[in-house]
Amino acid sequence: MSGRRGGNTIRGPRSALTDFLAANNISAQQIRDDYQRRRQEGEEDAGEGASAQAPQQDDDEALAVAAQAEEDEKQTKKRKRNEKDAIDKIKKAKASKGGKGKKKAKRGDPDLDDDDGEEYEDEFNKKARPAPGQFEHCEVCSKRFTVTPYSKEGSDGGLLCTPCGKEFTKDLKKEQKAAQKQPVSRKRRKMESEKLDGVAAGGAKSLVQLCINRIAQHHDDVEELGDLPENLLDRLSAIFSKKRVMKSKTLPLFLRPDLDAVIVHDAAYLEEEDYQQIFAVCPNMRKLALSNTCQFKDASVDYMLERCHNLQHIQLYAANLVTEEMWHRLFQEAGSKLHTIKLKWLDAAFEDDVVAEMAECCPDLERLKLKLCRRLGEPAVEHIATMKNLKHLSLQIGNSVSNDTLIDLVTKRGSKLSTLSLDKFIDADNEVLQAIHDNCKRLSKLRFSENDTVSDAGFAALFTNWSNPPLTFVDVNSTRDVDNNNPTGPEEVIGVGSSGFKALMAHSGPALKHLDVASCRFIELSAFIDVFNGAQTYPALEYINISFCNKVDTSVTAGIFKSCPSLKQLVAFGCFDVQDVVVPRSIALIGVPRAQDAIEQFGVGIGVEEAIGRMVEVGA
Repeated sequence: MSGRRGGNTIRGPRSALTDFLAANNISAQQIRDDYQRRRQEGEEDAGEGASAQAPQQDDDEALAVAAQAEEDEKQTKKRKRNEKDAIDKIKKAKASKGGKGKKKAKRGDPDLDDDDGEEYEDEFNKKARPAPGQFEHCEVCSKRFTVTPYSKEGSDGGLLCTPCGKEFTKDLKKEQKAAQKQPVSRKRRKMESEKLDGVAAGGAKSLVQLCINRIAQHHDDVEELGDLPENLLDRLSAIFSKKRVMKSKTLPLFLRPDLDAVIVHDAAYLEEEDYQQIFAVCPNMRKLALSNTCQFKDASVDYMLERCHNLQHIQLYAANLVTEEMWHRLFQEAGSKLHTIKLKWLDAAFEDDVVAEMAECCPDLERLKLKLCRRLGEPAVEHIATMKNLKHLSLQIGNSVSNDTLIDLVTKRGSKLSTLSLDKFIDADNEVLQAIHDNCKRLSKLRFSENDTVSDAGFAALFTNWSNPPLTFVDVNSTRDVDNNNPTGPEEVIGVGSSGFKALMAHSGPALKHLDVASCRFIELSAFIDVFNGAQTYPALEYINISFCNKVDTSVTAGIFKSCPSLKQLVAFGCFDVQDVVVPRSIALIGVPRAQDAIEQFGVGIGVEEAIGRMVEVGA
């Protein structure tokens, strides 16, 4: 019997007995056994005449108590089982958050520490997170606030108000950023990239370079660059383009009304409105150079023609959204003032008739560069041959051009050319080189690359008894025979070989500054040793590329160091016989070391003679 009086529970004798049994951990089976024992003892004492009424009452009461105790025992086991299941769930959740390397906790795991068990018990007994809409006190400032689904948890498990949550998130991000270390390989790759791009050099950086790097690092905080000279603006523009931060927000830093030139090395992130801003802010510019002009359209060209009336130099790369009609209009309206046109990576809208319009409307054009214009062919070369004032010509045309057309071009325009670049004219033969020999008398730069038709004898004839002054720039890379079935090449050497290389250096060696003979794999070791023997010097030579000339060895590099006192860079990728090189001061050797070393090696502060002496000692 139970009831309530004054808020207190009155419990009957049966409930009290049940609580006593549960508290003393007495089971129902023990009660039954004890009852049977006492009953047998009573029967022995009372005898046959004893009354059975009292034992019957005790029997009923004991059975009831036993049933109640059994029920309470079931409830206790169920509660403990539920608690254990909840703890197991917490263990699994903890193990999954710990990552792959952390062993998952299993039910009944004997390896589980007591500390872990206490941790899970604490997690189980932890106070539940308040529901959104409830009030809570901030763990940091103790202010009362309304809980939302986005409320942050503090370090002690309490909730944070919105201001404290923001500060806590900032501090957490700073700690995580400080904990993260940049991988060594990534740092090395960045450093070597800067060296190869000319952004960084050996030794300490100059104050100008440090300032430029700091500006590029904090580009979002820069409001203006002031009256920086144009050469520094160009360097900054190149760095911004490389870091992919030349966007609408940073473009105004490079625009001033007094600028004569606007140069953007990567305009891929600029929109059509940004081009109009360029022409609105800099209407008096004479030079416009834009690369990767993905959004440069007819409207931009129209606005340029309306605002900019002094343009003399136009350089556009990948302006494929300009229509053919707008190209015609550009040359018709602005062609009379243009002196330089450089166009590259044009696909669909720039064809031979546009070049014809250019030749007709640009009478004063002196410098022309057309590379990777997919729709141009032999008629375009014929129209270029009619441009009488050309001094600098650079062509790379994908479609086939006959030798007669190239010979006619060189015959008509060669006498005035100072620069001639014929890149990837695969079928050009020795007669084209002979036309250059007979008609070009003012060249200072010659590029004739990626050709597998001209022979070594043709190059030797070009540079032998040539009345042209010594060249300062020569690029004949990748002029060689390519035949996988005949790796040693034909009997007659194709491309620059030993004879052609010797004739080249004999003609232009004294004035040469830039030499590129990469992939001219038929130049023999003896030719390199004869040219760079230490006795013959080339005082102006600053850059040499001998990559993939597989005959080059350490002795050749030592001879180059001794024969070229002004040398700054020597590129030798794929020259596997070059080993144990000691680089003199002020020289950068690129491509020689193994993969685990630096791509570029700078001089170690010793002279050429001492460096060669050390290499001899190592070789011995």
